[in-house]
Amino acid sequence: MPLGTLDRSPPPLFKQGPSALSKLVVFSALALFLMVADVRFRITTPVRAVVSTVLYPVQWLAMQPVVLGRQASRFFTTVQDAKIAEDDARRRVAVQAQRAQQSEQLALENKRLRGLLSLREATVPSAQAAEVLYDAADPYTRRVIIDKGLTQGIAVGSPVIDEQGVLGQITRVYPLVSEVTLLIDREYTVPVLNTRSGVRAVAYGDPVFGAGTLELRWIGGNADVQQGDLLTTSGVDGVYPAGLAVARISTVERRADSAFARIHAQPVATVRGARHVLVLKSVSAQIPQRPQPAPVLEGKKGGGKK
Repeated sequence: MPLGTLDRSPPPLFKQGPSALSKLVVFSALALFLMVADVRFRITTPVRAVVSTVLYPVQWLAMQPVVLGRQASRFFTTVQDAKIAEDDARRRVAVQAQRAQQSEQLALENKRLRGLLSLREATVPSAQAAEVLYDAADPYTRRVIIDKGLTQGIAVGSPVIDEQGVLGQITRVYPLVSEVTLLIDREYTVPVLNTRSGVRAVAYGDPVFGAGTLELRWIGGNADVQQGDLLTTSGVDGVYPAGLAVARISTVERRADSAFARIHAQPVATVRGARHVLVLKSVSAQIPQRPQPAPVLEGKKGGGKK
């Protein structure tokens, strides 16, 4: 067969049609058009709704093994966690029962001693529940807003606590809400007492160190302060009742080049994320006022005999 009579065209199996580059350009343009049209005109929203409705049974069936596996693992994990929590709760109840018995005995002894020494009974502050609404708008302070104000009898300077310890103090009062300055605010100070050693100090808020702590300043390097010591309110400021938990010593740094130690404490209260709080009445508002001096008679003003 002559060579010129052969068919040089490829068989239909190997025909490629448009080139790959042409297909890439066309489909890229189509995808871009669909994205722009979907953003501007929402033309694919009905299509998506129909597709999701049709595919939902398939998706549900495909997810069932995963859901069953998660529920089984969660069941066993929950049972294990419940047992651990139960054991922990039993230990805490035993410790609290022992402490309750000791506190009752100490309270009875305290009452007898006060009666023997003719001392005034300790003032029990009244409390009012409140709820935290939101954080203050100022990013340079650590303050929250609660849903109680002047109409509920809230006063400036009232202590604020949660279920664990001291949270802060009322600094501004409005008719329906109040502003609470938290412990870690840089302008906050509170007199504290080390329950182990009896050392008194003043705690200053430090919002920078350790994501919010308290700093004990002007404490000598040889002071009896250790990591883990519990700090409570000393009650000498006339604001906080004595004995409220404030913080626990986290770091004690004694430097050779300074006569004072650098001490930081972690607040025991939930200073970040507190939801429900108690507003106490200031101790100074419950202490009887100082009596007025007796008037001096005119005839005895000179003090001499006639």
